[in-house]
Amino acid sequence: MFHKIMNFLRKGAAYLGLVKSIEKLTDHKDISLNEEMFNKIEVWKDLYKGYHEPFHQIRYKTIDGEKARKMDTLMMAKTVAAEMASLVYNEKCEISIDDDTVTEFTEDVFKHNKFDKKFQDYLEYSFAHGGMVIKPYIEDDKIMLSFVTADCFIPISWRNDSIYEAVFPFEFKKRDKKYTHLEWHLWENGVYVIRNEVYESQNGDDLGVKVPLADHFPELEEEVYISGLKRSIFSYFKPNSANNVDTNSPLGISIYANAIDTMKAIDTAFDSFNREFRLGKKRIVIPAHMVKVVIDPETGQSHRYFDDTDETYEAFNNGDMDENKIQEMNITLRVEEHISAINALLNLFAMQTGFSSGTFTFDGQSMKTATEVISEQSKTFKSKQSHEVIIEAALQELIGSIVAMGQLYGMINAPGEYEVTVTFDDSIAEDKEAEIKQQVQLLNAGIQSKKRAIMKVHGLTEEEAMDMLKEIIEEERQQSPDVKELQAQGAIFGPEE
Repeated sequence: MFHKIMNFLRKGAAYLGLVKSIEKLTDHKDISLNEEMFNKIEVWKDLYKGYHEPFHQIRYKTIDGEKARKMDTLMMAKTVAAEMASLVYNEKCEISIDDDTVTEFTEDVFKHNKFDKKFQDYLEYSFAHGGMVIKPYIEDDKIMLSFVTADCFIPISWRNDSIYEAVFPFEFKKRDKKYTHLEWHLWENGVYVIRNEVYESQNGDDLGVKVPLADHFPELEEEVYISGLKRSIFSYFKPNSANNVDTNSPLGISIYANAIDTMKAIDTAFDSFNREFRLGKKRIVIPAHMVKVVIDPETGQSHRYFDDTDETYEAFNNGDMDENKIQEMNITLRVEEHISAINALLNLFAMQTGFSSGTFTFDGQSMKTATEVISEQSKTFKSKQSHEVIIEAALQELIGSIVAMGQLYGMINAPGEYEVTVTFDDSIAEDKEAEIKQQVQLLNAGIQSKKRAIMKVHGLTEEEAMDMLKEIIEEERQQSPDVKELQAQGAIFGPEE
């Protein structure tokens, strides 16, 4: 039975849709949730995709009536989530376990799940949507990992922000009816329970009525009881930012949750920047008698409308214009003003999302990020480390769930206790100029060897640094007439203290 349930987790993520009207789940007596919180998640999702209708749909009137257009966007939601995700977790991140058996087993699970790539993607979704979940399951005698986005996860019970009971809703449609599958993960008297329910709704506006599970998922059991587990088999990941939408909720919030107004202002300025070129192109002014009047075929009346696609404007006779002369009209473009305004807003946005001022810049052609060199004292680096605290704890829980499931199925004989350590990549926090100055000072003070200084400044191994040092000494030998003095320096090739 447990095998069937675990196998369904993968299928559910593959073909079932998302719950679009999360508020209807409040119809269920056992689900208590803050609708505002899940409405916010929908807004964060829209912004991540680059289109939130209240922000990005602009209505205007033309000669053809009322029209709508999509506001141009710099896609800052996607940019900031991707940037923080890449800083926190990348291929240089190392997970160490002090037991060889557990290490080998975990590495095999991560390898056949292509964990590094998928985790980077869903970590980005986590920063954008406010959280995500990873659930292990069994398929073909292997442990697989199912990744779930924030909108398909509702916590039921938690303690000190550690969620141990939850429900995973998935919505799907058959013919003209909508269905909601609820997958419960609960604890009853120390036994882990997975319960499955399906509800049918005629119009999709409410949860509807409960229908037989076998009608839709004959391979599933309604309830499965699992003894021997000491932890829930799902791990919740979220940004390390206090939830000011619902202070009583264990759920996380988007990295840009408190920068929505700034994002709207950025897109407004960027849209205006692009339209500056469209509306500010050169036009010509001609006498009135050279303009053809548009006649309405139904009423016979003539009409003149302002249309931003027009390249010609009619000049009315006012005595100041030669009736037979065509004049040019050149409009000064406010390019620098727009770029300056966008960059000012980007600096504010960086501060609100945990990045240092100047991280994001706009040069009029593209948006750039400047995170190649980050000081350890910078806001970016401190935010990165803050998020890593939560990510490390969740990764430790995930590995614990994988090992527990492996033990349950006899895949591994793990020790009772083992330590999991996550070493994140801090190589981005290198201020080269400051590092070089420090190493020169240490060398001049006689408390640092040349080899160690080379290793530190260039990031080389001991052997590579030794080769470089030999090259340096050889160059000095060729340039200096005092060979004996250079030979005396050969002592540096001896054993290092």
